[in-house]
Amino acid sequence: MTNLIVEEYYSVGGNRHSAAADWSTISDHLAFGADNNIAIWSPTRHSRHGISAILKGHTDKVTAVKFLKSPTTQHHQQLVGGSADGRIVLWKVPDNGGRWEGPVANVVAHSGTVNTIATFDGMNAFATGGADGKIKLWRVDGDKLEVLGELNLKPRCIPLALALSPFSQEKSPDSAVIVVGGTRNDVQVYSAESISTTPRFTLCATLTGHEGWIRSLSITTNTDGGLLLASASQDKYIRIWRFRDGNASTPTATSSTNSTAPGTTSLTAKVQTVSAGASKYLITFEALLLGHEDWVYSTAWNPKSLNQQLLTASADGSLSIWEADPASGVWVSISRLGEISSQKGATTATGSSGGFWTGLWSPNGDHVTCLGRTGSWRLWTYNSASDFWTQTYGVSGHIGPVNGVCWAPDGSYLLSTSSDQTTRLHAQWSSDDTWSWHEFSRPQIHGYDLNCISSITAHQFASGADEKLLRVFNKPRDIAAMLHRLCKIPLPTEDAKLPDTAAIPVLGLSNKATDEHDATIETTEGELDANQKSDYGSMLFTSAEPPTEDLLARHTLWPEEEKLYGHTYEISEGVTSTDGKLLMTACKASSIDNAVIRLYETDGWNEIKPPLAAHSLTITRLAHCPRPPGYILSVGRDRQWAVFQQSEKMAGQWTLVASNPKAHTRMILDCAWLMNVSSPSFVTAGRDKSIKVWSAQVSSNQFNVTCGLEVKRKSAVTAVAVLSEKSRWIIAAGEDDGSISIHVLGGADGMRVVTSLDIEGRLCPSATVSRLAWRPRMEEVSYSQLAVASADGSIRILRVNLEQLGGE
Repeated sequence: MTNLIVEEYYSVGGNRHSAAADWSTISDHLAFGADNNIAIWSPTRHSRHGISAILKGHTDKVTAVKFLKSPTTQHHQQLVGGSADGRIVLWKVPDNGGRWEGPVANVVAHSGTVNTIATFDGMNAFATGGADGKIKLWRVDGDKLEVLGELNLKPRCIPLALALSPFSQEKSPDSAVIVVGGTRNDVQVYSAESISTTPRFTLCATLTGHEGWIRSLSITTNTDGGLLLASASQDKYIRIWRFRDGNASTPTATSSTNSTAPGTTSLTAKVQTVSAGASKYLITFEALLLGHEDWVYSTAWNPKSLNQQLLTASADGSLSIWEADPASGVWVSISRLGEISSQKGATTATGSSGGFWTGLWSPNGDHVTCLGRTGSWRLWTYNSASDFWTQTYGVSGHIGPVNGVCWAPDGSYLLSTSSDQTTRLHAQWSSDDTWSWHEFSRPQIHGYDLNCISSITAHQFASGADEKLLRVFNKPRDIAAMLHRLCKIPLPTEDAKLPDTAAIPVLGLSNKATDEHDATIETTEGELDANQKSDYGSMLFTSAEPPTEDLLARHTLWPEEEKLYGHTYEISEGVTSTDGKLLMTACKASSIDNAVIRLYETDGWNEIKPPLAAHSLTITRLAHCPRPPGYILSVGRDRQWAVFQQSEKMAGQWTLVASNPKAHTRMILDCAWLMNVSSPSFVTAGRDKSIKVWSAQVSSNQFNVTCGLEVKRKSAVTAVAVLSEKSRWIIAAGEDDGSISIHVLGGADGMRVVTSLDIEGRLCPSATVSRLAWRPRMEEVSYSQLAVASADGSIRILRVNLEQLGGE
């Protein structure tokens, strides 16, 4: 039963910390922090399957990630991560595509956030810098982490960046240079001796010139046997420092500088020294790099280039590749990627957190990637023949708790919505006879946290947020055509009536429909000229790949068709009936007057009155049963469930036929109907760690419900989903600790547990499972797909082999 349940798709956004990502120099693994987890992506592999694993082990947000390279073998690696709670966690990297091992070690490193991690090439050692103002050296001994030494920074500051480089092993074995930058305007250079036993630290040099905090440090070996250090700062500048062999000739008193920035200090070279044993480096200022218009977050040296290229990422939304001119020695920007600054519209000085947070080189130096404010990764490939960088699709995901997921009625795509105020569409890309999941559209970018979502038809959905209304969206023609071309999703029959695309007006929350020649809406893209808008739009029609982040963020919105009013507080739930003709909604409430269910007809968006009342607190879930005459099930924080029945005589009239005010001992968090049962039956799940199956006996004047089965779990059950077959019912249950279990029910009434199993921990989220949804099956296959939404910001699609589950 090894292939009973396998991962098919992971989607999660990256953490906005410049040190929370690293690309291995000896493999294709790129690791990045994703909430409390570390996600693994292989950008240059041809499998195209995006994120391949999500590693659990941290208990707080991951703020630093680094690969360690073992000195004994070229193929064995370890991965270390640091988090906001001061802990560091160690994993083992698989050699040949195997499963990740770990965490093999988990220790408290600092009393504050781990801000940065730096490694020694070819050594089982690394350094960490924390918000407690300390630098610590660590040694990896098998599966153990041992602290070797501790450096308290004086004058006191919080380290934000570290760079390490060993001295000559012939002259000064077991010694290294440690460069520290942080919440001061200078860079400190230390020598460390006896680093593998009892390290001794000496402050040898202080490099001045920056006028803001130091955000990044990168060091590389030079062709003359020395080192080059790049420091990036909040002052928008990058400085290059040259470390020359102290035994060579003394450098001249001039430096090669690009230009002098207004207000900066003198660029006259000052020679400083860092030494350990018989080794000595002479440090001089080499160059000042100007060009970014906002804070510079990261620097990275090309691991393969003979010309020593430097990659910088900035809050101005650009990547720059710098290189020294061979003739003059002046450092110039040879390539600039990303966005132009005027499109961003704000800077860090005005509270913006946009731009790029991390820039990384591939092991071969022919790819670069960066993390943006939306948590998505952009990827560029270099073509040596044309000397041009081409952007291709990366990976993307939510950067806040995912509160809702739902499949299109025909199962063609998955919609997700999150507290990051976005709704995203995920679908399978068909290319070269292979299928892979990707984000294809971002239908809604909102100003409120989004709480729920429901598909009405394959081309329409409704969502609810922390506002008093629901919004209904239609699929635009551009998106329908792209999904048809790349994902083989049928075009809507009403294609001619659909608008071309959508845009958000300035200072607005509603996506407005726009036609091809409509120029009446002033959008947030007003800075783009007409040709650039046309180029972006045409890419949706011509690209043979999933859309890039630039397209997703600007050109894949869905136009808003309707707003649905009536609720007095923030929307908590919205569900469509199985036939798509009815939308059922609820809001947050603390009284019976507000804890009502409002019904809307989807053909004209008229509300069916009066609203349905039964609860006294917030309704957490709603579910519709198409079994004649039709039922609505509601559960809430008041620990009760209620069943409403549709009138057979009067259309649109619903009556409360049953309720149980003490159905669970704590609040009920989810519910679902069992189909194909001899009598109406449903499942409820609550914070009392139980799953209950209820069955109703229906007569002409009575609707008697009894609990026929109860399954106890280890933690609060927060989500359930039922896959109904002819003679068995498969219940997927998600819990507060991220665990997921599957329970197969049998018997004529579905009141007997045939099989129960817990899904392997590595496939489960690290935080609360907020929603589960089985993919509708349009044809008979031996498997089904389970969508999982979690508070850790991840979406997972698990492939479940139904034949191996057992049952009757």
